[in-house]
Amino acid sequence: MYCIETTDLTYKFEKGDPILNNINIRVPEGSIYGFLGPNGAGKTTTLKLILGLLKMQQGSISILGKQIDKDRIAILRQVGSLIEAPSLYAHLTAKENLRVLQMIYQCPETRIQEVLDIVGLPDTGKKKAGRFSLGMKQRLSIAIALLPNPSLLILDEPTNGLDPNGIIEMRELLKRLNKEHKMTIVISSHLLSEVEKLVTDVGIINKSELLFQGTLEELLKQQQQSAHSLLETSDNAGAIKLLTKAGISAHEEHGKVVMPAATREALGDISQSLAQQGIKVYEITTVKNDLETIFIDLLKN
Repeated sequence: MYCIETTDLTYKFEKGDPILNNINIRVPEGSIYGFLGPNGAGKTTTLKLILGLLKMQQGSISILGKQIDKDRIAILRQVGSLIEAPSLYAHLTAKENLRVLQMIYQCPETRIQEVLDIVGLPDTGKKKAGRFSLGMKQRLSIAIALLPNPSLLILDEPTNGLDPNGIIEMRELLKRLNKEHKMTIVISSHLLSEVEKLVTDVGIINKSELLFQGTLEELLKQQQQSAHSLLETSDNAGAIKLLTKAGISAHEEHGKVVMPAATREALGDISQSLAQQGIKVYEITTVKNDLETIFIDLLKN
């Protein structure tokens, strides 16, 4: 079952080209869905439409099996969100900020301490939110989003401005929410190295078009397909001739022999075969594309 499903979602401002063009997002229930794209690609606009913060122009949006244009209030009772910058009362403490929203959500007062414990802010005392670090503000904002005990959590660039330690802590928090609280999470981000360590599913958007959607494993298969090995030898021309004769595609590039990636055992056999023909192998390196390289390649196409 899909937690979020959009069909032919299209949106544009009064002047200019569409910000979104027939976007069909499928977020599996129980997943951590990474929504990726460069600045201006339409990520935040998509999330605002999903939450009903922008009026839908064309297409449809289904969340938790209900249509957003017909059951928005019922849907939002089951959704927590953080869009763009944290919105907090700077002159209030963490608990006071949460108490304001707790009364609006009409959830038990005991939920305040529960969500503070979940996000790692168990006791900030009388310290005002305006004096919090950016990481603490992000945590408090997520605590607010968790107050109604949502089934779906939508976060727009939650690691923006965090230091490396803060990014790691945020990643572990989101993993815990997904695993222990059975929460579906949608996270938009441009920090690809972090997304690769966190998400189960990916959607990539650029210039109003959805370029890829599927599991992280499916996306990383492109990494495996484009991986290659580099050989530095005493006779590259001779090595290429022998590899080609053995049915291995090879060519020279920047003074090295380039061939498809192979297992360690296969590379050992190749090295031994070349040595038997009097060709010395000085170095063997296997190069795999990371998520960032795959992402850039998709944007170029």
